[in-house]
Amino acid sequence: MTVVNIIEEAEALNAKLAALDLAGRLSLVAGLGGRAVFTTSLGIEDQVISAEIGNHRLPIEVVTLQTGRLFPETLALIDETETQYDIRIRRYEPEQADIDAYAAQYGLNGFYESVEARHACCAVRKLKPLAQALAGATIWITGLRRGQSANRAETPFAEYDAERHLLKINPLADWDIANIKSYAADNSVPVNPLHARGYPSIGCEPCTRAIKPGEPERAGRWWWEQDEKRECGLHVAEEAVQPAQQ
Repeated sequence: MTVVNIIEEAEALNAKLAALDLAGRLSLVAGLGGRAVFTTSLGIEDQVISAEIGNHRLPIEVVTLQTGRLFPETLALIDETETQYDIRIRRYEPEQADIDAYAAQYGLNGFYESVEARHACCAVRKLKPLAQALAGATIWITGLRRGQSANRAETPFAEYDAERHLLKINPLADWDIANIKSYAADNSVPVNPLHARGYPSIGCEPCTRAIKPGEPERAGRWWWEQDEKRECGLHVAEEAVQPAQQ
């Protein structure tokens, strides 16, 4: 499929997806054909999507990036989710050689020292495994929401991911956190206990803190950086997001 075709399909899908509920959105996407991959970080948004995929037995692969620095609570939730919904969550991990090269250049926790070092860590532990997870996929499904941060305020339901040359679907784009919590409570969705401890957005343990009252949802991610557009590069292309060179 050409770039123009994918862009046109994304534009047409936006209107269709807007008129559907979550189950309808995922069912429509699953019926498009090709390999559809949902990447979950096990946050509450992603748990809602996993619940819909499992409950409706949708032909969508569920994968996660097991970075090697996740919270124990997140790791435990992977197994719990697989059991509850009878689905397989495939784990993609960084290469040890890449981790060793990063540590040699920056130090194991060098991401605290500069944005460049943090981007390099994300590239090793997230971006490279993501590329492996999406290899051969035609559709990438995410849990992005417009209310998560100012940087995501214009998130569409469907878009063309130019870097990965595929159709990217954000079925929860218009859901707010109240909708998410209500769905999870009403449907007994297993959620990360860290959410109840002030962690609305959960990533790697060294790079995530609880937020303070009144702070944005993602304020606890890479909190030592000043840029309000802090991202790891999964959903927003950033300069210097490159693995350490061996």
